[in-house]
Amino acid sequence: MIGLQPGRLRPFVDVVPVVAGEGPRMAGMRNGRAWWPWLVLLAAVAGVLVLAAVTFAPLTGKDGLQVSANRAQLTGGFVLAAAVPLISVWWWARRRTRELAARAVPAPDALTSAKELLAELVAEQWKDEARLRSLDDPDPIPVRWRTPASSEHTPAIMDHPALIDPTAASTPGGGLWWTASSADIAALTTRFRRTRRRRLVILGGPGAGKTTLAVQLLLHLLATRPQHPGEPVPVLLPIAGWDTERHPRLHDWLTERLLADYPALRAPGLGEDVVRALAARGHLLPVLDGMDELPLPAQAAVIGALNRSLGGEDQLILTSRTAEFTQAVTQAGDVITSAAVLEPRPLDPVAAADHLETCLPPAPGPTWQHTLTSLRHAPPPGQRPPGHPAAALAEVTQTPLGLWLLRAVYLTPRTDPSPLTDPARFPTADALKAHLLDQLVPALITTRPPSGNPADPFRPRRRHDPAKARRWLGYLAHHLTHQPGPAGTGTGTRDLAWWRLAATTRTITPTTRITLALLPTAGELTVELALGSPLGLAFGLPFGLVLGLMGGLFIFATARTWAQDRPGYANLRVRQRTTELLRELAARLVGGLVLGLAVGLAAMLGTDLAGGLATPVKDGLAGALATVLAFGLADGLTQWAQTPAHTRHAQTPMGNWHADRTLNLFRAANSGLMTGLGVGLTVGLLYEPAAGLGFGSTLGLLAGLAVGITDGEHRAWLAYLVATYQLARTRRLPRRLMPFLDDCHRLGLLRAVGPIYQFRHAELHDHLAATYPPPA
Repeated sequence: MIGLQPGRLRPFVDVVPVVAGEGPRMAGMRNGRAWWPWLVLLAAVAGVLVLAAVTFAPLTGKDGLQVSANRAQLTGGFVLAAAVPLISVWWWARRRTRELAARAVPAPDALTSAKELLAELVAEQWKDEARLRSLDDPDPIPVRWRTPASSEHTPAIMDHPALIDPTAASTPGGGLWWTASSADIAALTTRFRRTRRRRLVILGGPGAGKTTLAVQLLLHLLATRPQHPGEPVPVLLPIAGWDTERHPRLHDWLTERLLADYPALRAPGLGEDVVRALAARGHLLPVLDGMDELPLPAQAAVIGALNRSLGGEDQLILTSRTAEFTQAVTQAGDVITSAAVLEPRPLDPVAAADHLETCLPPAPGPTWQHTLTSLRHAPPPGQRPPGHPAAALAEVTQTPLGLWLLRAVYLTPRTDPSPLTDPARFPTADALKAHLLDQLVPALITTRPPSGNPADPFRPRRRHDPAKARRWLGYLAHHLTHQPGPAGTGTGTRDLAWWRLAATTRTITPTTRITLALLPTAGELTVELALGSPLGLAFGLPFGLVLGLMGGLFIFATARTWAQDRPGYANLRVRQRTTELLRELAARLVGGLVLGLAVGLAAMLGTDLAGGLATPVKDGLAGALATVLAFGLADGLTQWAQTPAHTRHAQTPMGNWHADRTLNLFRAANSGLMTGLGVGLTVGLLYEPAAGLGFGSTLGLLAGLAVGITDGEHRAWLAYLVATYQLARTRRLPRRLMPFLDDCHRLGLLRAVGPIYQFRHAELHDHLAATYPPPA
């Protein structure tokens, strides 16, 4: 019984799944030949009932018992013989339906529904993230952007102006000159919409505000979509996850990422076919962030893959560091077709001082007034004499990163800003920036005490020791920097995905698997010795030992792949999903009943009928009942829980972790309870009812827990538990890692991109990794 896993069993209801956006052809199938599997099932059940009536009809006669026994043997043989073609029909129908579903064309209504749902999810996701990043508090940093100037000494990184903007050919010189400001994102969005194919590459150095500008564009495009019907939905994704060898076409990778990052798109009525159509038909505007995080050969491959994937109407926004993008274009021998390019200009000291002043109280005090005055009067770059008070400060505030660091560390009550203009303290900009990065973690933790108010997203939920938090973040930065990169291309990544921790730290070793495998055996033996077996020690102890060993073997065999699993999804809200729940349970119970009857008849045939008919009938019914409970109810509940709902909530790293944890706990508890009930009833019917029920239920519960843990394809949370336990034992990470990361996100040390965390800035990541002292 333990060898049959609930997640592997699919009854006839799966023959006709709900296909998202099914066209007229599939609808006709549902109203026509798609009914025949149900007719076959009903005929089979009716046949079993008729055969049972014929079998036990002569029980009232003189030789009724003997005649019924003979008929039972013949009936069982016929039923078992009929099970083979029945299973073959089910398998063929399931395969045929999948083929038809793969060729189904999504209906326009399904595409429209999916598109609007995705727009709502993306808007909610990035509105929350923009608020956490303080992008508009109090105003956006006024970074100026422009198209790069062409030169004979620099390679061309932008396509022909006429392919980008048709009006460029009529301008003097036939060039494209485009200026913009992060403080006027509406004008930039209007200019972007006027380009020929709406493709844009945002370049810049570290901390120049590339991702911030991409997020601003995304939010404004979403906010103004109602005035521009039919526009695609912008979706921001880290491009470092794109393996062009596995997914040569951009649309295939987009489909995979959207299905993984937005579970609501997998809800009934939508699904993979609809999402694939969204990506292939120009309904998406991919905003691909951080191409420079890929190795140089992979960057060149991305440029080639983009040009092959993008059709005439496909839109694109891409961010990258300038030097890396220039090298990639040179190696690829091509630019991105019809894409405009923007580069930032350094912030001048006056603009930086004005922005800092808006972040300060109306009366900041004389020390801050002196600091801002010194910054405003800083000479231009190249004309600053050695030892100028504001030389280092003016250079640091040339980028949005520098302004944010100053704001986080020094724009707090009772903080003295006078060291910022002290050349003896910070003779260079690098020294000042290193100081700001060193003080960032303790400054944010100290100035933002914990709060349990859900309306306050900037306050952590727990109090953390700054030294420990710095060490834990340093380990994560160091670990991400030195782990293998995407698809084995180079080393290092910026993406902190909680489900990859076990794989990258290699904490699930053979010793760990053996330890986990011994737990079910220890539990079964403990129950045997504590409760005492009604089956007798000679039989009960080996019985429990076998159950425990089987569960342990399943854990040992599957734990090797836990670290490779992606997170799953579970929705346990019954409201507005009662019909789906009843449908799943009814379908699985019918399938379990058919299998249970087959098991019961097999038990009857294998029992010596000379001892009387009561024993084999009881054995058969017990086996059938256990099968129905263990595999029908458990499988139906699990499948219902894994069905995504049309939720309007965007996915976050914490939400993704909670969903996978819920799925694993529910699957284990569900399988354990159902298996325990089935085994308990079986043992109770065969032996002493009261003692057998309690004893069998306990053993079945433990065995079912092992089955539930190993069942399915989403065991990422189990791998996370093993990894965090071992890393916390060596003091590399906190025991409750995800709540800690959530607090770091609230503090502004991390940023979230869907279910993935990243450090707020790449320079913060690199600084923490470089200053982390690895333990001996």
